[in-house]
Amino acid sequence: MELPFYLIQALNGVQYGLLLFLTASGLTLIFGVMGVINLAHGAFYMIGAYLAYWLSLKTGSFPLALVLATPITVAAGYLIERVFISRLYRRDHLDQVLLTYGLILILSELQRMAWGNDVHSVALPALLQGSIRLSDTQAYPVYRLFLSAVAGSIAIGLYVLVQKTRLGMTIRAGVDNREMAQVLGIDVGKIFTLVFSGGVALAAFSGMIAAPVETVYPAMGGHVLILSFVVAVIGGLGSIKGAFIAAMLVGLSDAFGKAFFPEVAEFSLYLVMAAVLLWRPQGLFGRGLQ
Repeated sequence: MELPFYLIQALNGVQYGLLLFLTASGLTLIFGVMGVINLAHGAFYMIGAYLAYWLSLKTGSFPLALVLATPITVAAGYLIERVFISRLYRRDHLDQVLLTYGLILILSELQRMAWGNDVHSVALPALLQGSIRLSDTQAYPVYRLFLSAVAGSIAIGLYVLVQKTRLGMTIRAGVDNREMAQVLGIDVGKIFTLVFSGGVALAAFSGMIAAPVETVYPAMGGHVLILSFVVAVIGGLGSIKGAFIAAMLVGLSDAFGKAFFPEVAEFSLYLVMAAVLLWRPQGLFGRGLQ
């Protein structure tokens, strides 16, 4: 096989991994900071994809749809945290699972009422159509490169925010020791609201930018939720760095698995998870159960 073939698989793996990271980072932040198991995370991904589809139809512009949909998802995350999630902080994980599962049912029903059960596609913007030729026989879609660039920029921004800013230091203090953070005067309630709203926005935005390369359908959130949990578990619950490396591992194993071992490609990510957990049961950068 030619070198461009391997390059395409690597680009596909990185693009898929970056998309997974956007979704899984929100999930791992919400669990790491707030200790909340959010089963509704995949539903926000689905809502983001449907918003991109609907707003693209209404405005005729995919970029404008992204600009309009992002504040809508942040506002939705804020409202849901205030009305539902804030009641879970002193409850056990069973209560969290039951309430967030209820949120899945509510969001799914709202989606069906608004857009029905049909499968939809989102048209690519004219500027991002076409392919870049890698060889005489191989080419790579421009939109997938754009998607990688956007997701990669957000991943770098998230790293700088968490590791290099005062807000990030406050968030990490909440992850390390919530009680001590409160004693030091940090408003943990505001941090929780901010983190949950940001996590919802990350999930929804990854659904929006993925919409043009995937079909938009009602069950898409469930599939992404499973993948996000796999990434969060491999990386170590609560670790952004772990989520990034795990997402890259899953993305590349999926791309090269489909290219060389299509019969078992669906299981490749679970093989990666099993291998990592046999070596480190707490995940790559997890600290184990307290």
